[in-house]
Amino acid sequence: MAFFKRFKGKEKKPRVVIIGLDGTPYSLLNRLIGEGRLPNMAALSGEGSLLRMNSVYPWVSSVAWSTFMTGVNPAKHGIFGFIDRDPATYKTFIPTGRHTKSPTLWEVLSQAGKRVFVMNIPVTFPPREVNGVLIAGFLCPTVDKVAYPPSVVPTLKQLGYRIDADPWLARESLEKMMADIEDALERRVEAMFHFWEQENWDFFMTLIMETDRLHHFYWGHMATDHPQWAPAFYRLYERIDAVIGEMRDRLDERTTLMLLSDHGFCSIQQEVYYNRWLADNGWLQYANTPPDPKKQLAEIAPQSVAYSMDPGRLFVRLRGREKEGVVEPGPAYERLRDELIASAEALRDPETGNPLVKKVYRREEIYDGPYLNQAADLIIAPMDGYDPKGRLYSETLLRTDPVMVGMHTYDDAFLYVGGRQVARQPVGIMDVMPTVLQLLDVPLPPNLDGQSLV
Repeated sequence: MAFFKRFKGKEKKPRVVIIGLDGTPYSLLNRLIGEGRLPNMAALSGEGSLLRMNSVYPWVSSVAWSTFMTGVNPAKHGIFGFIDRDPATYKTFIPTGRHTKSPTLWEVLSQAGKRVFVMNIPVTFPPREVNGVLIAGFLCPTVDKVAYPPSVVPTLKQLGYRIDADPWLARESLEKMMADIEDALERRVEAMFHFWEQENWDFFMTLIMETDRLHHFYWGHMATDHPQWAPAFYRLYERIDAVIGEMRDRLDERTTLMLLSDHGFCSIQQEVYYNRWLADNGWLQYANTPPDPKKQLAEIAPQSVAYSMDPGRLFVRLRGREKEGVVEPGPAYERLRDELIASAEALRDPETGNPLVKKVYRREEIYDGPYLNQAADLIIAPMDGYDPKGRLYSETLLRTDPVMVGMHTYDDAFLYVGGRQVARQPVGIMDVMPTVLQLLDVPLPPNLDGQSLV
């Protein structure tokens, strides 16, 4: 990709600034605005459109942000989960930017000669070349490898930049975890404003990942009005609101401010271990019981016909595709999928009688593209509160975790578009990329799945 020089003329070109709040629900923002906790967001909501937005299945950040930054569904961009597997060997891996098959928003903008700054988006490591600066997200192991061009790394170190908060601290102490979240946020904010001042970027985006960490470990405490952690939860949002206000004050009339999340959040009632359900029904068997966790999928016995991976993805052990696959393509495959769908959709919480599953989708119902065959055969859309887990072995179907008290949701993400009245509903995360391109007068690539909202 050519490294384009920054435009230095006097023409007032349009610009777009995006601040992402990972996992922030539309419903939460609306409530906090109504309670007077977010005065800057309240002012913005009167100047543009604050919309409820749908995410993508499965609604993990790696899939959702990949869908945002490519404007296409997973069968076109190739990222289907936080963890994936080679079906021929059953070796597992974490998808990174190397596995993204579609051009990203910032690559399209770079090719159009736009100067871009991008910070902290998942699945951008290793950082690809752009016409500007790209600071990769939380999959990057060290600040030394986080940026393109590498020449910005000394600046990041000088600023004390952090790639992410340390979620393992929550297992030690909620006090330590909250302090770490607050520190990571301040480091990110400092870096954001430092780079904002360096030049007149055409496109500038920062993702605040700290909201996701806050929700996973404190959402349940906020929802039950915990005397210590509910106020701490709100204080972090009040700080973020102040940051948004400070950025708003730095913008001119030619700049569109956008805010968004990649999914919603809610309290966890139960974690659901779908491999336990498969094993209880004879669809999954183990080479050893309990299986060796270090061997992961290699512990699946040859006669098994299905298994699950995070979050709620069901794979059929199809002959010709899977290692030791035993299910014949064609009618036998479809019969098994029908059985799995019917059984999963009938699952209930034995204590409450609540259904665990909203719907089970065949992959071709929600995906379309050249990489469809890499998707799970079935994708579970869980009921809110019932968090799907892909651990290969669990003693029970349902479990509670006293530390993880918040889970993702599909249909309560949000999008804010400044200075525009957007009436179209529903809005999906794939619509953001074409909207940005239209705002910046850049032609839309022909294969996008989303549609511009402006």
